Amino acid sequence: MGKLSIYGLEASPPTRACLLTLKALDLPFDWVKVNLMAGEHLLPEYLEKNPQHTVPVLEDGEVCIWDSHAIMPYLVGKYATTDALYPKDHHQRAIVDQRLHYDSGPMFIGTLLSLTKPLLFKGATVIEQSKIDAIADVYDVVETLLGDNEYIAGTDLTIADFSFVTTICSLMVFLEADSSKYPKIVAWLERLRQLHYYEEANGVGAAHFESMIRSKNFTIEFN
Repeated sequence: MGKLSIYGLEASPPTRACLLTLKALDLPFDWVKVNLMAGEHLLPEYLEKNPQHTVPVLEDGEVCIWDSHAIMPYLVGKYATTDALYPKDHHQRAIVDQRLHYDSGPMFIGTLLSLTKPLLFKGATVIEQSKIDAIADVYDVVETLLGDNEYIAGTDLTIADFSFVTTICSLMVFLEADSSKYPKIVAWLERLRQLHYYEEANGVGAAHFESMIRSKNFTIEFN
């Protein structure tokens, strides 16, 4: 096994998704903090690792991979003793992949990043109500995806749960998931919180994220 290093920021949902995966697999790794607010992701040595200048980045010996949705399958495929977190069955894997794409696109870039980027990097202090409404649209989809299952891609925990939980916990800073409207999401979140590594891998970073966002003292502008 090569030396694993994860470059990231605990407040970052994609970074936390990778931390959940590493902890679930009980893999030792070195943690390298990348301070986005100080522009460390734009330094030449970091751009050599990831020209997209995003977090997280995984180094596995000489191998360097960025994007949590690529890192998590890589870790499971190379190091897991079973395929439970990322099934080899074609149908089950397709479901997990679909969930990962939904998180990467509509949930993270389309919804969360459209909220956080203006606040954290562009000095915005006002959020349009339409962006808050988009969170509710995401919750509607996730509630449907859960259906009668305990986890987001079926009956078993997968890396899709790690992607979803980190993004949804962050979205809830802007719009809480009402238990009367989204009982399946609330029950699923509680189920994930019972994982023995959850607090270390996601809870701490989620609290950091919330603190960063609250410090911006933003207001919501009704359209």
